[in-house]
Amino acid sequence: MPATDSEKLVQGNNTFAVELYSHLRNQSGNLFFSPASVSTALAMTYAGARGDTATQMANTLHYNLPPAQLHPAMGALLNSFNAAHDGYQLHVANALWAQQGYSFLDAFLKLNKSNYGAGFHRVDFKGAAEATRQTINQWTEQQTENKIKDLLRPGVLKPDTRLVLTNAIYFKSAWQTTFKKSQTENENFYLSDQHKNVTAPLMHRTGRFNYYSGDTFQVLEIPYKNEELSLIVFLPNNHNGLADFERLLTASNMQQWLGQLSPVPEVEVTIPKFKLAEQIDLAGTLSSMGMPLAFDNHAADFPAITGKPELFISAVIHKAFIDVNEDGTEAAAATAAVFGMLAVAPRPHEQPIVFRADHPFLYLIRDNHSGSILFMGRVTDPTK
Repeated sequence: MPATDSEKLVQGNNTFAVELYSHLRNQSGNLFFSPASVSTALAMTYAGARGDTATQMANTLHYNLPPAQLHPAMGALLNSFNAAHDGYQLHVANALWAQQGYSFLDAFLKLNKSNYGAGFHRVDFKGAAEATRQTINQWTEQQTENKIKDLLRPGVLKPDTRLVLTNAIYFKSAWQTTFKKSQTENENFYLSDQHKNVTAPLMHRTGRFNYYSGDTFQVLEIPYKNEELSLIVFLPNNHNGLADFERLLTASNMQQWLGQLSPVPEVEVTIPKFKLAEQIDLAGTLSSMGMPLAFDNHAADFPAITGKPELFISAVIHKAFIDVNEDGTEAAAATAAVFGMLAVAPRPHEQPIVFRADHPFLYLIRDNHSGSILFMGRVTDPTK
């Protein structure tokens, strides 16, 4: 059976998610981001791209549908995220912030409104860049329940900024079965360096989980309320095995591993409580991934925004937050694309399976209905 537009969209978005992780993993320490937020914000900018700029963006972001199908499919996916949910919160918001007195094509604005629900706001980058920055940051705070603050730092917006496209995503849910706080204990969490560890609060629970055991790692799915979303943890067998596991990580491998998750009657789960915040400027990363033209202030081609090829993407700012505890998870992220003017199944086990995440691991939060990876990251030190 041929894949539907939605299935093709999710497959492409998830491929981008894994590839973006692979480019960001070389930085040290904890990592957390929302590939869904990045894909959505850049899809809005892609609506204005043409020529080689559009080709590079489609290839890098794995937009494997023609634009006439991509944007409605993205809109349908966002509508599913924003539908009424029983027992948890998940919502996505988009907005366009445009220089007052500067003309934009009606077709571009209508496409972003109809497919992305993106409100159109006139602001003054030329004369009031700092006030505009605060306005956009306040919108982001409101859309993420005050979890993403100061998305745009001073100096990001300039007098020649003409357009900023923002996306915000917020998720909060209890676990399907909560961890008992009385069972949380301060224990050793072993860092990548086998000779170092920190003391961190580790949560414990034994129960039925979807599980998969690879040759050098384990995968565990911990469902949220109503099992519509899940936290999926990839745990190397060796305390210092995360880097080796990350080298195995490809989109096809990820899909294969997730497809092999199957119910196991009893798993003894240990996982740390952790709270992380991350801010990344993705312009350099996205350029190196294959779309440098979009950031080239001489060669970028976005004529479908204003009718003239006079804009380029000057920055893609992403910020994300996650809090995992005994009750559940709260996660949020926001992405801003800033445009400036051109210059010129396991076998049965008699004993319980032990899944002890007391050392670095990779994780993601997945929408189980669509299969979309909403958030992704790693924990190398839960105390930071």
